[in-house]
This record gives sequence, C-alpha cells and structure tokens, in this order.
Amino acid sequence: MVDLSAHNAADLGETLSIQHSRNVWYRLQPRVGDQLWTQLRRPILTLAEDSSPGIHDTLFPCCDATRYVRLGVKGYHRNCADNWREALRAIGLEPPPTVPTALNLFMNVPVAPDGSFKILPPASRPGDAVVLKAEMDCVVALSSCPVDMLPLSGPDCRPQDVAYEILAA
Repeated sequence: MVDLSAHNAADLGETLSIQHSRNVWYRLQPRVGDQLWTQLRRPILTLAEDSSPGIHDTLFPCCDATRYVRLGVKGYHRNCADNWREALRAIGLEPPPTVPTALNLFMNVPVAPDGSFKILPPASRPGDAVVLKAEMDCVVALSSCPVDMLPLSGPDCRPQDVAYEILAA
C-alpha cells in the first residue's frame, strides 16, 4: 500500500483532497481518466493508467504515531505522516501543519451494504502500476506504508517496496 499526497508547488497549502475528488467522481475509488482535485476544486493529477485491479482506498487517513499507540505499539514506529514530513523537508520544503488526506494506492477496503468496512490484503500483485499525469506544477510524496500489524500490505503484514519514475510530458 502506498500513501500518495500531492501539493501545488507554488502553494503547499493547496493539497490533493480526497473528499473533493470523491465529490466529482460520485464513488469511493478513482478510475482511469479520473482527475484528483485539490481543496480549492482544481485538478492536480489525473489517473492516466492503472494495471492493477483498480482497488484504491479513499477512506483511511495517513497512519501516524497516535494510530500506532492505539494499535498497541510501545515506542516510536515509522508512519506515513512522518514519512511525508521528512520527504518534503528532504527537498527543502516545510510541510504544512496539517497532514493532507492521501490516496491509498493498492489498499483494499471493501464497504459492506450496511456501511461497515474492513482492511483486507491487497488485490494488486507485484508489478502492478499506476500512471499519474500532473495537471499543475506539483510536489508528490509517496510513502510505502510501514504498518506491519494489519494485512494492508499482504497477508504476511510486511511493508512492501515501491518504485516510482518521473516521465517527461
């Protein structure tokens, strides 16, 4: 599972907003051709290709230190919120104070008819990929989720490597 966040490069406070994106799609998961929108209702990315089964989560926020405490972890545990902060600082950018909502690529969270949901192992396989097209000059952060006690990275609960490539237009 990969947390994907995106920011307007000219204003890091303008971020990918899953809530605003779902409001355009009228469904819980993006499909090829769907745009991802910011909280200012501007397109930031388009899901151009998806070789996976297309199952991506838009319900869960980034994991953070508090989430791990609630899962019973003692001491510090790597988490997507801190990975996001570190990634932005590594390129000389100060992250906004609020962690943005992320698109959780390859995370499998089915919703039951009664509205309940649960985390299941991913339906994607190694080598599955998405291609995202930038709709504005943006900064994108990816975090291979370090959760190692839930099956979101597979039945063995082991975080997986993620690779990325920046393609020219």
